[in-house]
Amino acid sequence: MRLIKLKDVMYITGLARSTVYKYIADGIFPKPVSLGERNVAWVESEIQDWIFAKIAQRDEEFDS
Repeated sequence: MRLIKLKDVMYITGLARSTVYKYIADGIFPKPVSLGERNVAWVESEIQDWIFAKIAQRDEEFDS
């Protein structure tokens, strides 16, 4: 298991910082893990799962 920082999450997903936090607030994006008082990271596999789900959603919409 690997933890990744916001900069990497943004790079991998193509999302802006504000969008990442909006999606978290909306309950549609993985929550970060607290590493300390002002330090968080995301579980890389959860981010990958979110991306795979988006791809599957696209494919379902395309096939419909």
